[in-house]
Amino acid sequence: MTDKPLIVALVAGETSGDILGAGLIRALKKRHPNMQFVGIAGPQMQAEGCKAWYEMEELSVMGIVEVLGRLRRILAIRRDITKRLIDLKPDIFIGIDAPDFNLALEGKLKQVGIKTIHYVSPSVWAWKQKRVFKIKRNTNLILAFLPFEKAFYDKFDVPCRFIGHKMADDIPLEPDQTAMRQQLGIPLDSQCLALLPGSRHAEVALLSQPFLQAAQLLRDKLPDLHIVVPLANAKRRQEFEQIKAEVAPQLNVQLVDGHAREAMIASNAAILASGTVALECMLAKCPMVVGYKMKAFTFWLAKKLIKTPYVSLPNILAGKEIVPELLQHDCTPENIANHVLPFLEGDNTELKATFLALHKQIRCNADEQAAQAVLDVLEDSPCY
Repeated sequence: MTDKPLIVALVAGETSGDILGAGLIRALKKRHPNMQFVGIAGPQMQAEGCKAWYEMEELSVMGIVEVLGRLRRILAIRRDITKRLIDLKPDIFIGIDAPDFNLALEGKLKQVGIKTIHYVSPSVWAWKQKRVFKIKRNTNLILAFLPFEKAFYDKFDVPCRFIGHKMADDIPLEPDQTAMRQQLGIPLDSQCLALLPGSRHAEVALLSQPFLQAAQLLRDKLPDLHIVVPLANAKRRQEFEQIKAEVAPQLNVQLVDGHAREAMIASNAAILASGTVALECMLAKCPMVVGYKMKAFTFWLAKKLIKTPYVSLPNILAGKEIVPELLQHDCTPENIANHVLPFLEGDNTELKATFLALHKQIRCNADEQAAQAVLDVLEDSPCY
């Protein structure tokens, strides 16, 4: 390499992307300490030294109806960051998830000669498979953390590397529940239930009520049940507290700022929103019920588009339903409580063995593999 520092641009759109981005930055800095990082970043990426031109929260919007309300602002951000990156000419751009935002940005940058990587495959195997051609056109490489994604891209000759998942590396194969309970102040001899209503505003708004009411039904059956609620940030905590005051004011719960992983490891079961958190819960070896609700139109459209029989990553990885999925009208307090209760009353040995086998499949030292993939794409750069 020359003495000129490499400039790496990144865009992450939500908490899971922030975690991946932070790990990638750490792995790259170990190899090349003089690298510089800029883009749209969350707090973890910023802590690793990424200069944020915009806060990640600006892009963290779910659902078609919700996106429409913020579309003007999101498009303005994309226009601005496209111009700034073309002017800056970073050595490489890495779009972390957020495909609706990042793939178009990657296409603009690739057209002007900036190398692009998309980190985390969009669910092209589940819906809108023709997007694979846009991905091939707009990126130099896609990084996938699920083995069947790599097989899908191979069919279309799209450069793809299976790197496993960072969380599978970070979480022990046999997590220490006792240590996590001591850390969070949860009684060692209690039955513990974790509630995780999501990291986005719309998720907390739609899921907090049925999750809390289900927890109340379970507390009625198990009076000593300890309920822990990790919340992604101060905004989500405030929103959750407001909803709790309205729908379950007498329910005693332990609110935790962050520490979702620790809460899942500490718990006997969890009620959670669909998304990356379901994968994390599987790796934590915590039995779960996955619940999800959307605006009516968004859900109707999703049903038309999504072709896979499951929505949660544990079930998709297993190729069968190993955890209950309660979506939209099925996501009621009674349904949730009825599915969680057997987890709280049983030892769940078979389910945890399945979780362990799936954990091993995707434990591949993802940060280092992702960093090596970035350097491989850069090999033809004049900086080398």
